[in-house]
Amino acid sequence: MKIADIKYFGNEEHKIIMGDAVISLEEIEDYSIDLIFADPPYNIGKNFNGYKDKWSKDADYIEWCYKWLLLCIKKLKPNGTFYVMTSTQFMPFFDIYLRENIHILSRIVWYYDSSGVQAKKYFGSLYEPILFCVKDKDSYTFNAKDILIEAKTGAKRKLIDYRKNPPQVYNSEKLPGNVWEFPRVRYRMEEYENHPTQKPVTLLERIIKVSSNKGDLVLDLFSGTFTTSFVAKQLGRRSIGIELQEDYVKIGLRRLEIQNEYNGETLVKELRSFEEPLIEQESKLALF
Repeated sequence: MKIADIKYFGNEEHKIIMGDAVISLEEIEDYSIDLIFADPPYNIGKNFNGYKDKWSKDADYIEWCYKWLLLCIKKLKPNGTFYVMTSTQFMPFFDIYLRENIHILSRIVWYYDSSGVQAKKYFGSLYEPILFCVKDKDSYTFNAKDILIEAKTGAKRKLIDYRKNPPQVYNSEKLPGNVWEFPRVRYRMEEYENHPTQKPVTLLERIIKVSSNKGDLVLDLFSGTFTTSFVAKQLGRRSIGIELQEDYVKIGLRRLEIQNEYNGETLVKELRSFEEPLIEQESKLALF
């Protein structure tokens, strides 16, 4: 793909770029992004609408990743933040490379229960790793009060901290640790879109709330279903979403309400199998 093949949609508030991630990143202004979220293909053979994310050699995948990782750092503002995911087997390569180029503050585990894990001769994976990185460890956005969760010791157990004078009940809220439990997006969930690795709204809400402010610019260079851009819009941030595949770009155009049609096609959410009979029933009732 060439620069001339890149297509742009939206406006300055919410922009969608259809094109190769590396080439599209090169066109973005340096030091312009407040927060970047990267959820790339994992090189484990997932089928993305006919494209299989499996490189012929692992070394080729890693080399490709190093290109866009370095570009992401270049595009971040001096006080910017970078969250990056990949598979458990490739995260060590990301970690070693990034610690030489940016500050890694936390190594996060996104844990989820998965009835689909049916490994028989090894331990099936129930988590995905996320690196939380900043350019300047002394100056970055971290809105801790916006993501507090219940602290059971104080909120439910009402235990007393006798080290304090006078003794008092432990706090009822706390900052999340580095193990985050959010359910994966399931077929029957309202937010579900037709994509094999869709990330949940709740995951992106935590990241965007804590690491950006209203009006900040959020970038997702592997947008997929455009959940990052969708949440950014809901929270009053600006967004840029990059995506190579046209079918997924159409999801983004619809979710962000940028366009309601594309090349003559009306953009509507794809019906799931259990919704189709309901539509048929409603149509029949409308005849009476």
